[in-house]
Amino acid sequence: MAQKSAGSEVSERSAGRWHAFHEKFVVEERYLDPADRRSLYRASMILAVVGLALFIATLISVVQADGLSAADTPVHDWLLTTRSAAVTAIMIFLAVFFGPIALPIIVLVVIVVWGFAAKHAWRPILLASAMLTGVIISQIILHIVQRSRPPVDQMLFGADQTFSFPSGHVLGACDFLLVGTYLIFSRRRNPRAAVFGFIGAGIGIILAIVSRLYLGYHWTTDALASFSLSLLILGGVIALDTWRTARIPGEPITGELSKAESPRE
Repeated sequence: MAQKSAGSEVSERSAGRWHAFHEKFVVEERYLDPADRRSLYRASMILAVVGLALFIATLISVVQADGLSAADTPVHDWLLTTRSAAVTAIMIFLAVFFGPIALPIIVLVVIVVWGFAAKHAWRPILLASAMLTGVIISQIILHIVQRSRPPVDQMLFGADQTFSFPSGHVLGACDFLLVGTYLIFSRRRNPRAAVFGFIGAGIGIILAIVSRLYLGYHWTTDALASFSLSLLILGGVIALDTWRTARIPGEPITGELSKAESPRE
């Protein structure tokens, strides 16, 4: 009897662990007002169209060396005149923070902690997918356009001979801040908090852009292209998240409705 009881306990614990693991990958669904869901789809479409149009305009200007890219050299030359030891130290810190070593570690920690802490892993998985999509897209475009960076002797944090368009640093920062902000505040009925969240994301994006331009590693249109691609990715994330999780009254729940993830009153 004792052996049978011990075996039953082990079996129950295993079943419990499997159930908890399965729960992580059940996409939470939430009820929204029809108008709110339409607004999300509209926002995703606007972001995607604006991002794509801005990227195409930037790409054409870079390839033809006119239009928006005409501002690249004047902005670069002006930033050279603003350099100082104190500002350079701040910009190097920002470059390291948003760089290819620190930022992926930060993103990985956020995704892992969020994935374990949340009842469902849908949103951390979306964030990881958005970041990976940005990396893949930027690498493809980099090797197609093959744009040269500003002069190496004007770079303040070591020479970089890789291609310049678009900026991987800026795209990573934009994806992390914009997509992360959306995924956090999309489950809360507090417009003011969302506004402040996106303002904070905007400040972070500006700092990431300014640091890359100030240190002499990118042209203005490199950063603009990265921002436009991030808008396109954000639009895709909003559309996918809304399609998979947002339900209006009267629609059936195809998965498990997560009370913890539902919009708060």
